[in-house]
Amino acid sequence: MALYLKAAEILEKAEMKQGAVKTLVYDSKFVNIKQLFALVCETQKFSSVLEEIIESTKLLKHTKIRIHLAKVLVYDLLMGQGLKCGGSWKTLMMKHRSRLQAVLARMKVKQKVSSNEGLLPATVQQLVRDKLPRYVRVNTLKTTVDDTVDYLKREGFSYLGQASRLDDLTLKEKHFVMDQHLPELLVFSPKTDFHDHFLYKAGHIILQDKASCLPAYLLNPPPGCHVIDACAAPGNKSSHLAAIMKNKGKLFAYDLDAKRLATMSTLLLRAGVTCQQLANQDFLKVDPDSPQFKDVEYILLDPSCSGSGMVCLRGDVSSTDQEKDQARLASLASFQLRCLNHGLKFPRLKRLVYSTCSIHRQENEEVVTACLQQNPDFRLVNLMAQWPERGLEPLTKCLRASHAKTRTHGFFVALLEKYSAGVEKKQEPAVQRSEPEATPLSPSTSQKRPAASQEESDASETEDKQTPAAEQADCTPGKKKRKKKKKKKAATVE
Repeated sequence: MALYLKAAEILEKAEMKQGAVKTLVYDSKFVNIKQLFALVCETQKFSSVLEEIIESTKLLKHTKIRIHLAKVLVYDLLMGQGLKCGGSWKTLMMKHRSRLQAVLARMKVKQKVSSNEGLLPATVQQLVRDKLPRYVRVNTLKTTVDDTVDYLKREGFSYLGQASRLDDLTLKEKHFVMDQHLPELLVFSPKTDFHDHFLYKAGHIILQDKASCLPAYLLNPPPGCHVIDACAAPGNKSSHLAAIMKNKGKLFAYDLDAKRLATMSTLLLRAGVTCQQLANQDFLKVDPDSPQFKDVEYILLDPSCSGSGMVCLRGDVSSTDQEKDQARLASLASFQLRCLNHGLKFPRLKRLVYSTCSIHRQENEEVVTACLQQNPDFRLVNLMAQWPERGLEPLTKCLRASHAKTRTHGFFVALLEKYSAGVEKKQEPAVQRSEPEATPLSPSTSQKRPAASQEESDASETEDKQTPAAEQADCTPGKKKRKKKKKKKAATVE
Protein backbone atom coordinates (compact mmCIF):
# COMPACT_ATOMS: atom_id res chain seq x y z
CA MET A 1 0.00 0.00 0.00
CA ALA A 2 3.01 2.26 0.48
CA LEU A 3 3.31 2.66 -3.30
CA TYR A 4 -0.21 4.07 -3.64
CA LEU A 5 0.00 6.31 -0.60
CA LYS A 6 3.25 7.82 -1.84
CA ALA A 7 1.94 8.21 -5.41
CA ALA A 8 -1.19 9.94 -4.10
CA GLU A 9 0.92 12.26 -1.97
CA ILE A 10 3.08 13.25 -4.97
CA LEU A 11 0.06 13.84 -7.20
CA GLU A 12 -1.45 16.15 -4.59
CA LYS A 13 1.80 18.08 -4.09
CA ALA A 14 2.22 18.45 -7.86
CA GLU A 15 -1.29 19.85 -8.22
CA MET A 16 -0.58 22.32 -5.41
CA LYS A 17 2.60 23.42 -7.23
CA GLN A 18 4.88 22.29 -4.42
CA GLY A 19 7.41 20.93 -6.89
CA ALA A 20 7.96 19.17 -10.18
CA VAL A 21 6.80 15.55 -10.31
CA LYS A 22 10.27 14.25 -11.14
CA THR A 23 11.79 16.10 -8.19
CA LEU A 24 9.03 15.01 -5.84
CA VAL A 25 9.46 11.37 -6.86
CA TYR A 26 13.24 11.40 -6.37
CA ASP A 27 12.91 13.23 -3.07
CA SER A 28 10.30 10.77 -1.80
CA LYS A 29 12.91 8.26 -0.57
CA PHE A 30 10.71 5.48 -1.97
CA VAL A 31 12.54 2.20 -2.53
CA ASN A 32 11.43 1.59 -6.15
CA ILE A 33 11.75 4.99 -7.84
CA LYS A 34 11.08 3.63 -11.33
CA GLN A 35 7.81 1.98 -10.28
CA LEU A 36 6.62 5.07 -8.43
CA PHE A 37 7.51 7.45 -11.27
CA ALA A 38 5.69 5.31 -13.83
CA LEU A 39 2.54 5.10 -11.69
CA VAL A 40 2.46 8.86 -11.08
CA CYS A 41 3.05 9.68 -14.75
CA GLU A 42 0.37 7.31 -16.03
CA THR A 43 -2.17 8.35 -13.42
CA GLN A 44 -1.55 11.99 -14.25
CA LYS A 45 -1.94 11.29 -17.96
CA PHE A 46 -5.37 9.68 -17.44
CA SER A 47 -6.38 12.11 -14.69
CA SER A 48 -9.49 13.52 -16.42
CA VAL A 49 -10.68 10.02 -17.39
CA LEU A 50 -10.17 8.71 -13.86
CA GLU A 51 -12.01 11.65 -12.35
CA GLU A 52 -15.05 10.94 -14.54
CA ILE A 53 -15.04 7.26 -13.54
CA ILE A 54 -14.71 8.08 -9.85
CA GLU A 55 -17.46 10.69 -9.99
CA SER A 56 -19.86 8.46 -11.93
CA THR A 57 -19.49 5.59 -9.46
CA LYS A 58 -19.51 7.86 -6.38
CA LEU A 59 -16.44 5.93 -5.27
CA LEU A 60 -15.30 8.56 -2.77
CA LYS A 61 -18.64 8.47 -0.97
CA HIS A 62 -18.71 4.67 -0.78
CA THR A 63 -15.08 4.16 0.25
CA LYS A 64 -14.17 7.38 2.10
CA ILE A 65 -10.94 7.38 0.07
CA ARG A 66 -9.45 10.75 -0.90
CA ILE A 67 -9.41 11.68 -4.58
CA HIS A 68 -5.67 11.32 -5.26
CA LEU A 69 -5.48 7.89 -3.63
CA ALA A 70 -8.62 6.86 -5.51
CA LYS A 71 -7.01 7.90 -8.80
CA VAL A 72 -3.89 5.75 -8.40
CA LEU A 73 -5.89 2.75 -7.16
CA VAL A 74 -8.45 2.97 -9.97
CA TYR A 75 -5.70 3.44 -12.56
CA ASP A 76 -3.84 0.29 -11.52
CA LEU A 77 -7.07 -1.68 -11.12
CA LEU A 78 -8.50 -0.80 -14.54
CA MET A 79 -5.58 0.27 -16.73
CA GLY A 80 -2.40 -0.90 -15.06
CA GLN A 81 -1.16 -4.38 -14.22
CA GLY A 82 -3.55 -4.92 -11.34
CA LEU A 83 -3.46 -3.82 -7.73
CA LYS A 84 -0.15 -4.47 -6.00
CA CYS A 85 -1.57 -4.26 -2.50
CA GLY A 86 -3.46 -6.72 -0.34
CA GLY A 87 -5.60 -6.67 2.77
CA SER A 88 -8.57 -4.38 3.32
CA TRP A 89 -7.62 -1.91 0.58
CA LYS A 90 -7.64 -4.55 -2.12
CA THR A 91 -10.86 -6.08 -0.76
CA LEU A 92 -12.51 -2.66 -0.83
CA MET A 93 -11.47 -1.88 -4.40
CA MET A 94 -12.38 -5.33 -5.70
CA LYS A 95 -15.87 -4.82 -4.26
CA HIS A 96 -16.37 -1.88 -6.63
CA ARG A 97 -14.42 -3.26 -9.60
CA SER A 98 -17.48 -4.30 -11.63
CA ARG A 99 -19.08 -0.86 -11.40
CA LEU A 100 -15.80 0.86 -12.27
CA GLN A 101 -15.25 -1.40 -15.27
CA ALA A 102 -18.82 -0.80 -16.44
CA VAL A 103 -18.37 2.98 -16.41
CA LEU A 104 -15.10 2.70 -18.31
CA ALA A 105 -16.77 0.46 -20.91
CA ARG A 106 -19.66 2.92 -21.34
CA MET A 107 -17.22 5.79 -21.85
CA LYS A 108 -15.53 3.87 -24.67
CA VAL A 109 -18.86 3.06 -26.33
CA LYS A 110 -20.00 6.68 -26.04
CA GLN A 111 -16.81 8.01 -27.62
CA LYS A 112 -16.65 5.12 -30.12
CA VAL A 113 -13.14 4.00 -29.13
CA SER A 114 -11.76 0.58 -28.29
CA SER A 115 -8.74 1.46 -26.16
CA ASN A 116 -8.11 3.41 -22.98
CA GLU A 117 -5.83 5.78 -24.90
CA GLY A 118 -8.76 6.61 -27.18
CA LEU A 119 -10.41 8.41 -24.26
CA LEU A 120 -7.55 10.88 -23.99
CA PRO A 121 -7.60 14.34 -25.63
CA ALA A 122 -6.28 14.38 -29.21
CA THR A 123 -3.06 16.15 -28.24
CA VAL A 124 -2.28 13.55 -25.59
CA GLN A 125 -3.12 10.71 -27.97
CA GLN A 126 -0.52 12.07 -30.36
CA LEU A 127 2.11 11.84 -27.63
CA VAL A 128 1.03 8.29 -26.86
CA ARG A 129 1.28 7.28 -30.54
CA ASP A 130 4.65 8.98 -30.93
CA LYS A 131 6.28 7.57 -27.84
CA LEU A 132 9.89 8.49 -27.39
CA PRO A 133 12.44 5.92 -28.49
CA ARG A 134 14.36 3.98 -25.88
CA TYR A 135 17.81 5.58 -25.70
CA VAL A 136 20.74 3.55 -24.39
CA ARG A 137 24.13 5.14 -23.72
CA VAL A 138 27.05 2.73 -23.98
CA ASN A 139 29.28 3.07 -20.92
CA THR A 140 32.76 3.28 -22.42
CA LEU A 141 34.35 2.75 -19.01
CA LYS A 142 33.37 -0.91 -19.32
CA THR A 143 32.86 -1.72 -22.99
CA THR A 144 32.70 -0.28 -26.52
CA VAL A 145 29.88 0.50 -28.91
CA ASP A 146 31.02 -2.21 -31.34
CA ASP A 147 31.09 -4.89 -28.65
CA THR A 148 27.69 -3.84 -27.34
CA VAL A 149 26.22 -3.97 -30.84
CA ASP A 150 27.65 -7.46 -31.39
CA TYR A 151 26.36 -8.65 -28.02
CA LEU A 152 22.85 -7.45 -28.81
CA LYS A 153 22.95 -8.97 -32.30
CA ARG A 154 23.74 -12.33 -30.75
CA GLU A 155 20.58 -11.92 -28.68
CA GLY A 156 18.45 -11.49 -31.78
CA PHE A 157 18.42 -7.72 -32.19
CA SER A 158 18.81 -6.32 -35.70
CA TYR A 159 21.29 -3.45 -36.07
CA LEU A 160 20.44 -1.04 -38.89
CA GLY A 161 23.52 1.17 -38.76
CA GLN A 162 23.65 4.87 -38.01
CA ALA A 163 20.59 7.09 -38.25
CA SER A 164 20.75 9.97 -40.72
CA ARG A 165 17.36 11.61 -40.12
CA LEU A 166 14.66 11.83 -37.48
CA ASP A 167 12.42 9.28 -39.18
CA ASP A 168 15.13 6.64 -38.71
CA LEU A 169 14.32 6.70 -34.98
CA THR A 170 10.89 5.18 -35.63
CA LEU A 171 11.86 1.56 -35.07
CA LYS A 172 10.22 -1.83 -35.02
CA GLU A 173 10.66 -4.14 -32.07
CA LYS A 174 14.11 -5.77 -31.94
CA HIS A 175 15.55 -3.17 -34.36
CA PHE A 176 18.04 -0.52 -33.26
CA VAL A 177 20.34 2.15 -34.69
CA MET A 178 23.24 4.36 -33.66
CA ASP A 179 22.14 7.93 -32.97
CA GLN A 180 22.93 10.48 -35.67
CA HIS A 181 24.47 13.01 -33.25
CA LEU A 182 25.93 11.07 -30.31
CA PRO A 183 28.09 8.10 -31.39
CA GLU A 184 27.87 6.30 -28.03
CA LEU A 185 24.06 6.37 -28.00
CA LEU A 186 21.98 3.48 -29.34
CA VAL A 187 18.29 3.89 -30.14
CA PHE A 188 15.57 1.22 -29.79
CA SER A 189 11.80 1.01 -30.14
CA PRO A 190 9.84 2.54 -27.21
CA LYS A 191 8.72 -0.85 -25.87
CA THR A 192 12.24 -2.18 -25.45
CA ASP A 193 12.93 -2.75 -21.76
CA PHE A 194 16.48 -3.21 -20.48
CA HIS A 195 15.89 -2.92 -16.74
CA ASP A 196 16.40 -6.65 -16.23
CA HIS A 197 19.07 -7.03 -18.90
CA PHE A 198 22.58 -8.16 -17.99
CA LEU A 199 24.24 -5.23 -19.76
CA TYR A 200 22.23 -2.78 -17.68
CA LYS A 201 22.73 -4.56 -14.36
CA ALA A 202 26.46 -4.88 -14.98
CA GLY A 203 26.77 -1.18 -15.84
CA HIS A 204 27.71 -1.62 -19.49
CA ILE A 205 24.74 0.43 -20.67
CA ILE A 206 23.00 3.43 -19.09
CA LEU A 207 19.31 4.12 -19.75
CA GLN A 208 19.35 7.85 -20.42
CA ASP A 209 17.31 10.14 -22.66
CA LYS A 210 19.24 11.65 -25.55
CA ALA A 211 18.65 15.23 -24.39
CA SER A 212 20.01 14.33 -20.95
CA CYS A 213 23.24 13.15 -22.61
CA LEU A 214 23.88 16.54 -24.23
CA PRO A 215 25.29 18.45 -21.20
CA ALA A 216 28.24 16.12 -20.52
CA TYR A 217 28.79 15.48 -24.25
CA LEU A 218 29.06 19.21 -24.96
CA LEU A 219 31.12 20.08 -21.88
CA ASN A 220 33.59 17.41 -23.07
CA PRO A 221 36.13 17.60 -20.21
CA PRO A 222 39.49 16.05 -21.18
CA PRO A 223 41.03 13.17 -19.21
CA GLY A 224 42.96 14.34 -16.16
CA CYS A 225 41.01 17.55 -15.58
CA HIS A 226 39.00 18.62 -12.53
CA VAL A 227 35.21 18.87 -12.98
CA ILE A 228 32.23 19.79 -10.80
CA ASP A 229 28.75 18.31 -11.24
CA ALA A 230 26.89 20.89 -9.18
CA CYS A 231 23.47 19.21 -8.78
CA ALA A 232 24.48 15.65 -9.45
CA ALA A 233 21.82 13.13 -8.35
CA PRO A 234 20.60 10.74 -9.63
CA GLY A 235 24.02 10.43 -11.34
CA ASN A 236 23.62 9.62 -15.04
CA LYS A 237 25.34 12.84 -16.10
CA SER A 238 28.14 12.23 -13.59
CA SER A 239 28.78 8.75 -14.98
CA HIS A 240 28.80 10.24 -18.48
CA LEU A 241 31.36 12.86 -17.44
CA ALA A 242 33.56 10.16 -15.89
CA ALA A 243 33.40 8.12 -19.11
CA ILE A 244 34.45 11.14 -21.18
CA MET A 245 37.29 11.79 -18.70
CA LYS A 246 38.25 8.10 -18.91
CA ASN A 247 38.19 8.03 -15.08
CA LYS A 248 41.27 10.27 -15.01
CA GLY A 249 41.20 13.47 -12.97
CA LYS A 250 38.68 14.48 -10.31
CA LEU A 251 34.90 14.70 -10.48
CA PHE A 252 33.36 16.64 -7.58
CA ALA A 253 29.63 15.85 -7.31
CA TYR A 254 27.20 17.63 -4.99
CA ASP A 255 23.61 17.03 -3.92
CA LEU A 256 21.60 18.17 -0.89
CA ASP A 257 19.65 14.93 -0.46
CA ALA A 258 21.64 12.25 1.36
CA LYS A 259 19.32 9.46 0.19
CA ARG A 260 19.65 10.45 -3.48
CA LEU A 261 23.42 10.74 -3.05
CA ALA A 262 23.56 7.20 -1.62
CA THR A 263 21.59 5.92 -4.61
CA MET A 264 23.94 7.82 -6.90
CA SER A 265 26.96 6.24 -5.21
CA THR A 266 25.56 2.78 -6.02
CA LEU A 267 24.92 3.81 -9.64
CA LEU A 268 28.46 5.13 -10.07
CA LEU A 269 29.92 1.98 -8.53
CA ARG A 270 27.95 -0.15 -11.00
CA ALA A 271 29.15 2.06 -13.86
CA GLY A 272 32.79 1.60 -12.85
CA VAL A 273 33.36 5.26 -11.93
CA THR A 274 36.39 5.77 -9.68
CA CYS A 275 37.31 9.45 -10.10
CA GLN A 276 34.36 10.86 -8.13
CA GLN A 277 34.29 12.75 -4.84
CA LEU A 278 30.69 12.89 -3.60
CA ALA A 279 29.49 15.45 -1.08
CA ASN A 280 26.12 15.84 0.64
CA GLN A 281 26.30 19.63 0.40
CA ASP A 282 24.55 22.66 -1.11
CA PHE A 283 26.54 23.78 -4.15
CA LEU A 284 25.76 27.42 -3.31
CA LYS A 285 27.72 26.97 -0.05
CA VAL A 286 30.81 25.57 -1.75
CA ASP A 287 33.71 28.04 -1.55
CA PRO A 288 35.12 28.63 -5.07
CA ASP A 289 38.39 29.91 -3.57
CA SER A 290 38.99 26.75 -1.54
CA PRO A 291 42.39 25.18 -2.37
CA GLN A 292 40.73 21.87 -3.34
CA PHE A 293 39.03 23.60 -6.28
CA LYS A 294 42.05 25.50 -7.54
CA ASP A 295 42.24 23.27 -10.63
CA VAL A 296 38.53 23.11 -11.45
CA GLU A 297 38.14 24.12 -15.11
CA TYR A 298 34.78 22.58 -16.04
CA ILE A 299 31.36 22.68 -14.39
CA LEU A 300 28.09 20.97 -15.29
CA LEU A 301 25.10 22.75 -13.78
CA ASP A 302 21.69 21.08 -14.13
CA PRO A 303 19.73 22.69 -11.27
CA SER A 304 16.22 22.00 -10.00
CA CYS A 305 13.63 23.20 -12.49
CA SER A 306 9.92 22.97 -13.29
CA GLY A 307 10.39 19.67 -15.16
CA SER A 308 7.98 20.97 -17.81
CA GLY A 309 9.96 19.29 -20.57
CA MET A 310 9.26 15.78 -19.33
CA VAL A 311 6.91 14.26 -21.91
CA CYS A 312 5.24 11.86 -19.48
CA LEU A 313 4.29 14.74 -17.20
CA ARG A 314 2.17 16.47 -19.83
CA GLY A 315 -0.93 14.42 -19.11
CA ASP A 316 -3.36 17.30 -19.53
CA VAL A 317 -1.70 19.23 -22.30
CA SER A 318 -4.53 21.76 -22.44
CA SER A 319 -3.84 22.83 -18.88
CA THR A 320 -2.00 26.14 -18.60
CA ASP A 321 -1.43 25.99 -14.85
CA GLN A 322 2.34 25.91 -15.17
CA GLU A 323 2.34 28.85 -17.56
CA LYS A 324 0.12 30.86 -15.21
CA ASP A 325 2.15 30.05 -12.15
CA GLN A 326 4.58 32.88 -12.70
CA ALA A 327 5.49 33.14 -9.03
CA ARG A 328 6.83 29.59 -8.97
CA LEU A 329 8.76 30.04 -12.21
CA ALA A 330 10.20 33.32 -10.94
CA SER A 331 11.38 31.58 -7.76
CA LEU A 332 12.99 28.77 -9.74
CA ALA A 333 14.66 31.20 -12.15
CA SER A 334 16.08 33.20 -9.24
CA PHE A 335 17.58 30.03 -7.74
CA GLN A 336 18.96 28.93 -11.12
CA LEU A 337 20.61 32.33 -11.69
CA ARG A 338 22.22 32.22 -8.24
CA CYS A 339 23.66 28.77 -9.04
CA LEU A 340 24.91 29.93 -12.42
CA ASN A 341 26.57 33.06 -11.04
CA HIS A 342 28.13 31.01 -8.26
CA GLY A 343 29.54 28.51 -10.73
CA LEU A 344 31.27 31.25 -12.70
CA LYS A 345 33.21 32.35 -9.59
CA PHE A 346 35.64 29.43 -9.69
CA PRO A 347 38.96 31.12 -10.52
CA ARG A 348 40.29 28.72 -13.17
CA LEU A 349 36.98 27.92 -14.80
CA LYS A 350 37.12 27.57 -18.57
CA ARG A 351 33.67 26.27 -19.50
CA LEU A 352 30.33 25.74 -17.81
CA VAL A 353 27.31 23.94 -19.20
CA TYR A 354 23.91 25.11 -17.97
CA SER A 355 20.96 22.83 -18.67
CA THR A 356 17.35 22.29 -17.62
CA CYS A 357 14.54 19.89 -18.49
CA SER A 358 12.23 22.89 -18.83
CA ILE A 359 10.45 24.42 -21.82
CA HIS A 360 9.99 27.83 -20.16
CA ARG A 361 11.93 30.87 -21.38
CA GLN A 362 12.11 32.14 -17.77
CA GLU A 363 14.26 29.18 -16.71
CA ASN A 364 16.32 29.05 -19.88
CA GLU A 365 17.12 32.01 -22.12
CA GLU A 366 16.19 34.63 -19.52
CA VAL A 367 18.45 33.07 -16.88
CA VAL A 368 21.39 32.86 -19.31
CA THR A 369 20.84 36.42 -20.55
CA ALA A 370 20.83 37.80 -17.00
CA CYS A 371 23.96 35.80 -16.17
CA LEU A 372 25.89 37.09 -19.19
CA GLN A 373 24.97 40.66 -18.30
CA GLN A 374 26.34 40.13 -14.79
CA ASN A 375 29.45 38.23 -15.96
CA PRO A 376 30.99 40.06 -18.95
CA ASP A 377 34.05 37.80 -18.91
CA PHE A 378 31.95 34.91 -20.24
CA ARG A 379 30.34 34.35 -23.61
CA LEU A 380 28.20 31.70 -25.28
CA VAL A 381 29.65 28.98 -27.47
CA ASN A 382 27.81 28.11 -30.68
CA LEU A 383 26.73 24.47 -30.24
CA MET A 384 26.22 21.71 -32.81
CA ALA A 385 25.39 23.57 -36.01
CA GLN A 386 23.39 20.61 -37.32
CA TRP A 387 21.11 20.39 -34.27
CA PRO A 388 17.52 20.99 -35.47
CA GLU A 389 16.21 23.15 -32.62
CA ARG A 390 17.92 26.30 -31.36
CA GLY A 391 17.50 28.52 -28.34
CA LEU A 392 14.91 31.27 -28.61
CA GLU A 393 16.08 34.55 -30.17
CA PRO A 394 18.57 36.00 -29.68
CA LEU A 395 20.26 33.04 -27.94
CA THR A 396 20.36 30.81 -31.00
CA LYS A 397 23.81 29.53 -30.02
CA CYS A 398 22.08 27.51 -27.30
CA LEU A 399 20.19 24.27 -27.92
CA ARG A 400 16.63 23.27 -27.24
CA ALA A 401 15.20 19.78 -27.51
CA SER A 402 11.60 18.64 -27.82
CA HIS A 403 9.39 15.65 -28.56
CA ALA A 404 8.44 16.99 -31.99
CA LYS A 405 11.80 18.18 -33.36
CA THR A 406 14.36 15.92 -31.69
CA ARG A 407 12.30 12.94 -30.39
CA THR A 408 13.46 13.59 -26.83
CA HIS A 409 12.14 15.16 -23.67
CA GLY A 410 12.07 18.93 -23.61
CA PHE A 411 15.51 20.28 -22.74
CA PHE A 412 17.70 23.39 -22.88
CA VAL A 413 21.52 23.56 -22.99
CA ALA A 414 23.89 26.54 -22.98
CA LEU A 415 27.70 26.43 -22.91
CA LEU A 416 29.49 29.44 -21.39
CA GLU A 417 33.19 29.98 -21.97
CA LYS A 418 35.55 32.39 -20.25
CA TYR A 419 37.45 34.89 -22.33
CA SER A 420 39.35 38.15 -21.92
CA ALA A 421 37.72 41.12 -23.63
CA GLY A 422 39.86 42.77 -26.30
CA VAL A 423 42.46 40.01 -26.20
CA GLU A 424 42.76 37.53 -29.06
CA LYS A 425 42.71 34.07 -27.56
CA LYS A 426 43.55 30.87 -29.34
CA GLN A 427 40.50 28.65 -29.29
CA GLU A 428 40.86 25.30 -27.65
CA PRO A 429 39.99 22.25 -29.71
CA ALA A 430 36.77 20.31 -29.26
CA VAL A 431 34.66 23.05 -27.68
CA GLN A 432 32.06 21.83 -30.13
CA ARG A 433 32.06 18.07 -30.23
CA SER A 434 32.52 16.51 -33.63
CA GLU A 435 29.45 14.65 -34.80
CA PRO A 436 29.54 11.19 -36.41
CA GLU A 437 29.03 11.26 -40.13
CA ALA A 438 25.53 9.95 -40.73
CA THR A 439 25.03 7.36 -43.45
CA PRO A 440 21.71 6.10 -44.79
CA LEU A 441 20.45 3.02 -43.02
CA SER A 442 20.78 -0.22 -44.86
CA PRO A 443 21.17 -3.89 -43.93
CA SER A 444 24.81 -3.75 -45.00
CA THR A 445 25.68 -1.28 -42.26
CA SER A 446 25.20 -4.01 -39.69
CA GLN A 447 27.66 -6.33 -41.39
CA LYS A 448 30.98 -4.82 -40.36
CA ARG A 449 31.90 -8.25 -39.05
CA PRO A 450 30.28 -11.65 -39.60
CA ALA A 451 27.32 -12.08 -37.26
CA ALA A 452 28.00 -14.31 -34.28
CA SER A 453 25.99 -17.44 -33.69
CA GLN A 454 22.90 -17.34 -31.48
CA GLU A 455 23.58 -17.69 -27.78
CA GLU A 456 21.45 -17.91 -24.70
CA SER A 457 21.06 -14.54 -22.97
CA ASP A 458 22.45 -14.22 -19.48
CA ALA A 459 19.90 -11.54 -18.69
CA SER A 460 17.10 -13.95 -17.75
CA GLU A 461 19.30 -15.58 -15.12
CA THR A 462 20.52 -12.33 -13.57
CA GLU A 463 19.11 -11.57 -10.14
CA ASP A 464 16.99 -8.44 -9.81
CA LYS A 465 19.60 -6.51 -7.89
CA GLN A 466 22.66 -4.50 -8.78
CA THR A 467 25.55 -6.83 -9.50
CA PRO A 468 29.17 -5.65 -9.58
CA ALA A 469 30.62 -6.21 -13.02
CA ALA A 470 33.59 -8.03 -11.54
CA GLU A 471 31.30 -10.88 -10.51
CA GLN A 472 30.09 -11.16 -14.11
CA ALA A 473 33.49 -11.03 -15.78
CA ASP A 474 32.97 -14.31 -17.64
CA CYS A 475 29.80 -12.92 -19.25
CA THR A 476 31.06 -9.45 -20.07
CA PRO A 477 31.48 -8.47 -23.71
CA GLY A 478 35.19 -8.02 -24.33
CA LYS A 479 36.60 -4.58 -24.86
CA LYS A 480 37.76 -3.77 -28.36
CA LYS A 481 39.23 -0.62 -29.68
CA ARG A 482 37.15 1.19 -32.21
CA LYS A 483 38.63 3.21 -35.01
CA LYS A 484 36.29 5.89 -36.18
CA LYS A 485 37.11 8.66 -38.51
CA LYS A 486 35.62 11.84 -37.10
CA LYS A 487 35.26 15.16 -38.73
CA LYS A 488 36.83 17.80 -36.52
CA LYS A 489 34.91 21.02 -36.05
CA ALA A 490 36.29 24.11 -34.35
CA ALA A 491 33.92 25.80 -31.98
CA THR A 492 32.44 29.08 -33.11
CA VAL A 493 32.17 31.66 -30.37
CA GLU A 494 30.95 35.19 -30.17
